[in-house]
Amino acid sequence: MSETHDVLVVGASAAGLSTAEALRRNGHRGRLTLLGAEEHVPYDRPPLSKQVLAGDWQPERARLRPEQMLSDLDAEFVLGDPAVRLDTAQRTVHTTSDRTLSADTVVVATGVRPRRLPVEHDLTGVHVLRTLDDALALRAGLSRSARLVVVGEGVLGAEIAATARKLGLDVTLAGPQSAPLANQLGPLVSGTLADLHSEHGVRLALGHLVEELTGEHGRVTGVRLDNGESLPADLVVVAIGAEPATAWLRDSGLTLDDGVVCDARCQAAPGVYAVGDVARWYHPTLRTMLRLENRTNATEQAQVVAANILGADRTYAPVPYFWTDQFDAKVQVYGRPGADDDTTVVEGDPADRRFVVRFERSGHVTGIVGWNMPKQARLRRREIVEALDAAPLPTT
Repeated sequence: MSETHDVLVVGASAAGLSTAEALRRNGHRGRLTLLGAEEHVPYDRPPLSKQVLAGDWQPERARLRPEQMLSDLDAEFVLGDPAVRLDTAQRTVHTTSDRTLSADTVVVATGVRPRRLPVEHDLTGVHVLRTLDDALALRAGLSRSARLVVVGEGVLGAEIAATARKLGLDVTLAGPQSAPLANQLGPLVSGTLADLHSEHGVRLALGHLVEELTGEHGRVTGVRLDNGESLPADLVVVAIGAEPATAWLRDSGLTLDDGVVCDARCQAAPGVYAVGDVARWYHPTLRTMLRLENRTNATEQAQVVAANILGADRTYAPVPYFWTDQFDAKVQVYGRPGADDDTTVVEGDPADRRFVVRFERSGHVTGIVGWNMPKQARLRRREIVEALDAAPLPTT
């Protein structure tokens, strides 16, 4: 593809911006457009559940790049105008405002949307957290509330619970898992997370599904679990995962299956690529389709997409990685550990809250998890690489 052809990136968050920057860095001189559903310039999402929610950061500090760097990118930012349809053959995108944008190459970077409970009944005081506006609305709600129930014991739910507890709220964390991240990280790490939250005063109401949100005069007053227990609340946050933002692509002809389905080069169709949370691509080393929702993947995948747009032939085969900060714990996760994998503490001691755990399945290293030992965990990452070089990870 010519370095002067036009590229349209649909999605102006980390993945979309990283793709645009990588294109320019690698010599692309053509027209470059970023179309964003939100009115905000690109910002970072990980701080939303921590620094922004806590009020430690003002919204401007979460911006991914200062204004001058965005200007130097020589790209057109079309913000606050969500895409509603893609004509794949013509590589033309239609927007909410009836704008029509065409390009030689289209990059889909529309991310994910938070799932909602089917029992919310449009009660006020019920929040999700995905966007900057979500974070600011929740922050305002926390400042006026005493009791918070977080529904969802994954990474986001646990981070919100930790932040709210540090702000002094009475916090309850609810969800069907036995401990935070239990289905992902197994009993040792998730049990330590449960202990950490309990020690800081978070009440754990785990192992049960939410049956109903209760309310009075249109405002939420609590959460009822399937065991009959009622959890009083002035505010409820729903953090039960997310789904790829692909509704606008239903008539595009692209294959949609838990994301935009791509090949190993992140191409979904001729002249159409996907990147970030919305992309489900074939991982050539793991020999499986994979979709990752994390900041690291957004930036790393963007480098491959940009290179391929410019004529390279690169496959994308990363070692998956994410991290989470909760209270005084920084937990780093490499690979694809499973809850039922065999675990061995290879550095430190869980009792000291500084340790590294190796996960293995059928004799293959599947993951490395570090707790407040970032350097040691990063060095242990090579064990996953060596295992992948020898053979693909066994499936769960």
